[in-house]
Amino acid sequence: MAERGVVLHLPESWLAPGSEEMLPFYRKLMDGFDEIGVAWRTEPMQREAALARIEKDSWFHIFNHGQVQHDRAMNAGVAYIYPYWNMDPMGIRAYSSIGDKNFYAGKVDDEKARKFFGRMRRRLVTPRVSRYGQPEEKVTLPDDAVAVFFQSEEHQGVNDTQYFDRWTMLETVLKTWEGSVVVKPHPREILSGVGERLEEMQKLYPDLHVLTGNIHDILAQCQRVVTVNSAVGVEAYLHRKPVILCGQADFHHVADVARTPEMLEVLLEQEVRGRVFAKYLYWYFGQQCLDASRRSKVIARQVVRRMAAQGYDVKGGEKTELAAE
Repeated sequence: MAERGVVLHLPESWLAPGSEEMLPFYRKLMDGFDEIGVAWRTEPMQREAALARIEKDSWFHIFNHGQVQHDRAMNAGVAYIYPYWNMDPMGIRAYSSIGDKNFYAGKVDDEKARKFFGRMRRRLVTPRVSRYGQPEEKVTLPDDAVAVFFQSEEHQGVNDTQYFDRWTMLETVLKTWEGSVVVKPHPREILSGVGERLEEMQKLYPDLHVLTGNIHDILAQCQRVVTVNSAVGVEAYLHRKPVILCGQADFHHVADVARTPEMLEVLLEQEVRGRVFAKYLYWYFGQQCLDASRRSKVIARQVVRRMAAQGYDVKGGEKTELAAE
């Protein structure tokens, strides 16, 4: 057995004989490792024992949807919009290290950003498609509407990353915003108790509108967006709409962040500042994430470079200077 290589920690069901559950990204990564001569193997995910498992060998470990922090570990997962993936030493999405990096718009190539932004809009905004299926029927919003987007609290990490709960968020917007408020429940919760509670709130707040329409119709017409840390915040950037986040997010750099209901009130009453959305999306997805649509060999080499940045030479050489800094 090789002294060095990569262990991919994946859900056990993906590794069952004949299973077709494994995401194409991992198959491409395995093929790429084969092409560039990197040893690899898979193991069923055991999150609670992750750190102890890493210490048992000298290999590098990649955890699907992980939040494992170790010199020889990274975490992989879709970064809000496919085909872009996090491959990160801290975690994925809200937990990724991208949130701690500095975004300097002046260092981002304007032409590349403009073209990248245009491609994303043509792929997502024009056909009105999103991560979850969206209704084809178009909806119309009041001209003065703020859009509040709920997330399912069953999603891993939502409760841990929110600065205050979604009902406090919505009530704060309703009490502060002098206009209409549109709320879109998470698709998984439309028929749950969430819908019933929203109906009760509509009796108290006549300017509250509950919509289940296409997310792009809502984003195109609203004045601004309020959410905890939903991927809709990223989609709002595609519509050049200002976003207020009420939770930890790694895409906060061109949003406003409300850590308290009182701060949310202040932000809703402030004039909106201009933001460089095209440059930001190119920086986030084009420069900080992996593009799973690229060739296997390219993806594998990018992963190896990220391993090297953490001080791990998969070929067995000395630690890199970058890792020693």
